[in-house]
Amino acid sequence: MNGSWTDSLQEDLEKMAAALESSIHPWQEREGVWRPEQFGAEPGKKATEAIQKAIDAAALHGGTVKLSRGDYLSGTLVMRSNVRLQICAGARLLASTDLADYPEKHAKRLTVQDTSMGMHQSLIFAEGCRNICLCGDGVIDGRGTPDHFPGEETAQGTPGRPFLIRILDCSDVEVSGVTLKNAACWMQNYLNCERLLLTHLTVRNHANYNNDGMDIDGCRDVIIRHCRVSSGDDALCFKGASQRNTERILVEDCDFYSACNAIKVGTDTQGSFRNILVRHCRIGGLAEDPSGLKHPCSDSGVSLETVDGGTVERIWLDDLHIRRAMSPLFFRIADRGRVKPGDPKPGIGQLHRVLVTHVRGTGNGIRGSYMMGMKEHPIQEITFRDVLLEQYAMDDTPVDASCFGDYPDAYPDAHMIDDTGPAPAYALWTRYAEGIRLEDYRVLPDGEEKRPAVLQEN
Repeated sequence: MNGSWTDSLQEDLEKMAAALESSIHPWQEREGVWRPEQFGAEPGKKATEAIQKAIDAAALHGGTVKLSRGDYLSGTLVMRSNVRLQICAGARLLASTDLADYPEKHAKRLTVQDTSMGMHQSLIFAEGCRNICLCGDGVIDGRGTPDHFPGEETAQGTPGRPFLIRILDCSDVEVSGVTLKNAACWMQNYLNCERLLLTHLTVRNHANYNNDGMDIDGCRDVIIRHCRVSSGDDALCFKGASQRNTERILVEDCDFYSACNAIKVGTDTQGSFRNILVRHCRIGGLAEDPSGLKHPCSDSGVSLETVDGGTVERIWLDDLHIRRAMSPLFFRIADRGRVKPGDPKPGIGQLHRVLVTHVRGTGNGIRGSYMMGMKEHPIQEITFRDVLLEQYAMDDTPVDASCFGDYPDAYPDAHMIDDTGPAPAYALWTRYAEGIRLEDYRVLPDGEEKRPAVLQEN
């Protein structure tokens, strides 16, 4: 029975990857080129109006807006359909540090993100567009330090700290080549987009709190490839606050290093997540924390969560190298049920049919991998195959499993048990989980461990 679903999952997701390759294409070159200098941009002066005029002109016929001569200082830019914004080698798009240059852009289609999190400002904004591209060998710098955009770390709204890129309800979107750095909040948020291509991006986001690297929210038909992400918060995060499903995703040959979670589904899971293939990636914690705001190790290598009613299923994680993660793997079902005001609370979601194969790792933390479902809603059908992880050993006397609660009200990250202690098993602890299969699953502590390797409860 186990072989039947894992074999069919692998076959289906290989076919999905091939179909995505044939259906998602880079920007098709168009003849028109517009430059901000044609519309009055001058060195050393704010260029928002000139760049926006160039974007609007390019939208009339379709074409490219080129930033090619040094620094361009700007506030919010609104993308249009059939426009490519190219930041050439040697050019920088610099975010204004004046919050007044970021007028709020409220989504036409309200979602949990808008109503619960209050995220309405960004340097680059697009809504309802098709065939748009942001590319080049240059740099986009959000200059988002606390000196410019103060605010505390929060799981709710982040007013006064703009995103770098916010793209809503768009189709045929490409972001490629550019270096993205120093957002005041999340770096890039793609919400309810179709046919999204993210490739050859360098992301360094350590300027402030809530410094996610990539947030993919309710998108379908997505390729993320050859990206190098280092972030203070989640490096690659799949969300459902758009109240749309996240489906048909291919992630390959990427680096995701984080002071929080390297790859995560959640926390917002109002939509479902299925048919996701992540392969040939290096993930985990930072070698050092460049911001001084967090810590170098990641909370988890991979976190798969459903806490707002969505289903998480048909996920294959293959050929990963996990290092410097306090918990290499963390799976969670809970009943937070965050919704828009006035909407009914959803039922409890499912987390099942996840395949993890060919994983290696070094320098991981003592907390260990664990999964925690709910008594009446267990995590189901998870297979680990060919896993070999090295991690630090726990020196102290381990805490008995009965000392750990079920944490129904805790924010669902792997550190939620830390006030009690590291997990009561060093290799894998499961509570409220069934159909968990370990095939050549090994964790090697660097010293003597007093905890059992594996502990399954309930």
